[in-house]
This record gives sequence, structure tokens and C-alpha cells, in this order.
Amino acid sequence: MTTIAEQAKELKAATASRVPPEVVAVFESDQAALAAAGVPAGAVSVGDTLAPFALSDATGQTWTLEQLTADGPAVIVFYRGGWCPYCNLTLRTYQQELLPQLGAYSARLVAISPETPDASLNTQEKAQLEYTVLSDTGVKLASSLGITFEPSEAGLEAQRNLGLDIRATRADGDTALPMPTVLIVDGNQIVRFVDIHPDYTGRTEVDDILAALQTLPE
Repeated sequence: MTTIAEQAKELKAATASRVPPEVVAVFESDQAALAAAGVPAGAVSVGDTLAPFALSDATGQTWTLEQLTADGPAVIVFYRGGWCPYCNLTLRTYQQELLPQLGAYSARLVAISPETPDASLNTQEKAQLEYTVLSDTGVKLASSLGITFEPSEAGLEAQRNLGLDIRATRADGDTALPMPTVLIVDGNQIVRFVDIHPDYTGRTEVDDILAALQTLPE
């Protein structure tokens, strides 16, 4: 099984081969700065109880935290958006390698981004995702968990030079983003696992999620 880290390394190399060097330098500078800053102080941690929330899925249906954890633990994945290639390879890997194994733990997989339900639906359809995709408008939930960051202006400009404006798929017109994060939340809404990646090219491996699920009390 190819790890997400190995896929991300290949993606980074492919990007560097087709994107102008000055743009690559901006992206690498941003990644290094985010990694150096680390996980924000006060970010969600193991043992925290999540406050209730309600978010819309790709079809407009509302899901609450209580619903997501009604039948077992919820594996909650925060991603930047469907425009992010690292997000897409991760979401597809979870579809192919994680989702089929979650039944053994009565666990539900859900992915959350700041994008609109329409944009989330596009992501879901393109990646053929069979799990729930939710919209965190205004990154309110991610902000309450302390896992957001503001992209650098140089990074945003480099994206626009490549034809990408990350505000286009959002209802809030904002640019704040969640750090790639995976939480496992139990039926009492208590956080049992947290993995936050300040450098957005890093992601939580399938084996790490499964190992965490194995430690949860039945």
C-alpha cells in the first residue's frame, strides 16, 4: 500500500516540474513557515469535548455532531478545498483504503471544508466519495477548534497567477483555511485522537487512524 506521504512526495515533484520555479519557491516558503510555526496554541486536543454543531452536506442536508456519532465514533477530516491536490489524493485514499475498514468499528467518516455545498458536491462526485462531505462556512467550526491559518499574500497571489482563486468556491469570500486535521470523536462527543498538520502537504495516514480506532473502548 502506497502511503499518503509517498503520494504527496510524488505530487510535489510533479508540481515542481510543471510550475514556474518562482511559484514553487513561494509555495515551499509558505510550507516551511507553517511547519516552523507548528500547531497553534490552544488547538483541539485529546480529551476535549466538542461543542454541538450543525453543518450542511453536499446535498444541503444538515448534519449535527450528535447524528455523526450516534452509531459509533466519527472520523472527522478537515481539508482545505477541492482545489487542493493534496486534499484530493488524501480524500481518495480514505475512500479506497480507510472507508472499507470502518465498519469493524461502527465508525463514520466525514470530511469538512470551508467550501459551499455545491463545491463540496463537485469534490465528492469527482473523487467518487461515498462518505459525507460537509461545508464549514466561514471556517467557524475549524476556528472554534483552533486549527485555522491565514495563507500568505504571496501564496495567494501565486495561486491567482496559476488561475486559482480559493474564494471562488466559498460563500464567505474569505481566505482563512483549516489545517489538514483528523479527529476521532466518540459517542459522548469526546475527542479520542487528534492529528494536526501545519504544513498542508502532510496528512494523517490510514494506518494511524485505524490504530487509534483499535484503542477505543467498545
